[in-house]
Amino acid sequence: MKCPNCGAELATAKRDGIEVEACPACRGMWLTRQELDQLENEVFDLGDRWKGSLVFHEVTSERKCPECSQPLGRFQYRDYDLQLEYCQEGHGFWLEEGEDKRVLELMRKEEAALERSYAAESGWAAQMKHWRSPAFIDRIRDLFR
Repeated sequence: MKCPNCGAELATAKRDGIEVEACPACRGMWLTRQELDQLENEVFDLGDRWKGSLVFHEVTSERKCPECSQPLGRFQYRDYDLQLEYCQEGHGFWLEEGEDKRVLELMRKEEAALERSYAAESGWAAQMKHWRSPAFIDRIRDLFR
């Protein structure tokens, strides 16, 4: 396969613990959907359901898929400030040098935000349960007697 960025021959390489097709010249990488999931799962342990939508604001790119030569689509990755490209036929995703690290950083932040949200919701639910308890209601009534 040829690199969609510079045309060099892609070679199998290990990046972030995942075997991918990487460009030795521009250091970009071609990932299948499963490999992108593996990359995200390196730092995101809450499951696919909590990751959110993958593709936002898609436009056509000038680059071509290394597998089918169709134009790649450019999109906002999970609605973050990161644009990635992918094959609209489902062959894979093109990440330029360093974008794999950015994916990992964004997924770490997303997991931390979800954990904070869950903790806040759990705390609020516990407080509401306390306020609804008979003992608490009796104490409030006693204040007004």
